[in-house]
Amino acid sequence: MLVLLAFIIIFHITSAALLFVATIDNAWWVGDNFSVDVWRVCRNNSNCTEIDESFSDYATLQAVQASMILSTILCCIAFFIFLLQLFRLKQGERFVLTSIIQLMSCLCVMIGASIYTDRRQDFHNNNAEYSSYMMEEGRYGYSFILAWVAFAFTFISGLMYLVLRKRK
Repeated sequence: MLVLLAFIIIFHITSAALLFVATIDNAWWVGDNFSVDVWRVCRNNSNCTEIDESFSDYATLQAVQASMILSTILCCIAFFIFLLQLFRLKQGERFVLTSIIQLMSCLCVMIGASIYTDRRQDFHNNNAEYSSYMMEEGRYGYSFILAWVAFAFTFISGLMYLVLRKRK
């Protein structure tokens, strides 16, 4: 039982770490001399421009930013609620509240990554002065991939909490 508990805790912490890296790091769309994320556009890894209201489709990226931040916060809240429920639940009860919050985190990261997947090309095309050369030679970066891996991890974690019962 202790091994299962340790695995669940490590799995949850890994999910949170993946969400933090995916949200913060500058590698959602990358190429040889540039990188783009939901916060800034960088050329030559030193000349960075913050994405702000001057960008076309800024509201789209704000939705991605908000959903990724919310998913990270919900994942951390779910972990603390799990720890509280670990000591407060009666024997045989399920970790339903933790599961619901973790599945909401899963939903938020799915929404953020899906919006970026769908609207990335429009964002780059509508902001040609910043990213015209990025469309032909770019590819999805590791932060984007980590966001989708975090989606899978938070989904599996949410299901594990739903099935898990407190034992002695």
